[in-house]
Amino acid sequence: MTSNWAAFTTAEPDLAKTVEERFTAYTHHVLATLRKDGSPRTSGLEVRFLHGELWLGMMPDSLKARDLLRDARFALQANPGEGQSMGGGDARISGRALLVEDPAEIARYTDRVEVPDPDSFHLFRTELTEVTRTSVEDDTYLVVRVWKPGEAVRTMKRT
Repeated sequence: MTSNWAAFTTAEPDLAKTVEERFTAYTHHVLATLRKDGSPRTSGLEVRFLHGELWLGMMPDSLKARDLLRDARFALQANPGEGQSMGGGDARISGRALLVEDPAEIARYTDRVEVPDPDSFHLFRTELTEVTRTSVEDDTYLVVRVWKPGEAVRTMKRT
């Protein structure tokens, strides 16, 4: 089962707000895709939250774009920020990235996001399969919150 960003926000507004804030705090994040041989590839990436969707835009024929065109599965990790404190916590999103080919939808995106060449880039809309938020509470507990479409958030605490 998958879900778009708007459905996640409706289902779990507090978690969605926290995760989106984590991703918008920094520009660059880490995208994991699958190579042709099935091994993982990590790449830097900027993401956008617009029109109830999480969007991934990338240069044409980039390796990460080719990976997603072949196998849509991805994992995305928010930039942890400076230092080692992870003060903002950790946010990760997994799902499938679907190529957007509709000119009207691409124009709606490029009206809000500056793209070097709006006629030459890959735009992917995401379908979420899992969202994870990890943080430290009371300087004691590692708290992991996991959401999957159609399920309530699971919360795990570890000391």
